[in-house]
Amino acid sequence: MTLFDSGVKRVLVTGGAGYIGASMTSRLLNEGVKVRVLDSLLHGGDAILGFLHQSNYEFHHGDVRDQEKLRECLQEVDAVLHLAALVGFPVCKKAGRDEVWAVNVEATRSIYRLAEAAGVKRFIFASSYSNYGLAEGKVTEESPLNPQSLYAESKVAGEEFLLQQTGEPWVTCVRLSTLFGAAPRTRFDLMVNEFALTAHLGRKLVIYQKDFNRAFVHVQDVAEALCRIFSSSPEVVAGQVFNIGGDELNSSKGQLVKLIRKHWPDLEVEERALEFGGDMRSLHVSFEKVRSILGFVPDWTLDDGIKELHQMLTQGFISDPESSRFRNHQALVS
Repeated sequence: MTLFDSGVKRVLVTGGAGYIGASMTSRLLNEGVKVRVLDSLLHGGDAILGFLHQSNYEFHHGDVRDQEKLRECLQEVDAVLHLAALVGFPVCKKAGRDEVWAVNVEATRSIYRLAEAAGVKRFIFASSYSNYGLAEGKVTEESPLNPQSLYAESKVAGEEFLLQQTGEPWVTCVRLSTLFGAAPRTRFDLMVNEFALTAHLGRKLVIYQKDFNRAFVHVQDVAEALCRIFSSSPEVVAGQVFNIGGDELNSSKGQLVKLIRKHWPDLEVEERALEFGGDMRSLHVSFEKVRSILGFVPDWTLDDGIKELHQMLTQGFISDPESSRFRNHQALVS
């Protein structure tokens, strides 16, 4: 089933100028879908310049807390991809609980209610595997949620509200792994990309808790997974949660460093211990559900993505990769 076969002809993408948003916009336009983007351009609009001439593309500058703007953007929309948020622990800590709750939780509720009133059929919510927090062993979509940051708390709250909704638009929540790879708006404050940039700049990489596991996924594979959800019937994905990633992409920081060194063999690494306030056990994520139900298996390996980053950085695709335009926040620890 294609997106058109499923009735998806126009999608509203909130946060459509961002890392995932611009990548997903490109994919949807290639599928022949009309795309309407709502974005505040907090991190600039370079990523969307290439779309402005396309007849199926429409941009609206605005904030997801602006209900009048939302009503305007939701007219004649078949589906919503809700990406706009204050993303990550450092950003949310700086913004504070009131701001985070207004953007990540209250705005999510408003968008859904307004989409419901506008007759929208489908609603995909971008959440995070950080919702699992402290966990031991392999986690599935049924594992208890134990958020350890304000960001994760806000994503859990957004999920809880949306998954209580049983009518239209029907809801699917995706818990995204840590993203990597090149995109119209590449971010260098995410682990794989940040490690690659550090190596490229010839700086020492300081890592903490090198044996802790993380789950990763290439940004282009996220776009593929989202398209599969959009093109699936409600009986398959309505009211469902999917971890997005691949079993082979679960990796420790130490393993990641070895892959980085394949492309930057002179990388200097310093390992340090860091005691957290809680029992930070290694997190291993299961992706059996998305594989068995949607047939989704990532195309990109970590090594593929690092090779892509190496080409992009060494050949100067981005002239100023240290610019704040390519970061949502400054790294605290690695």
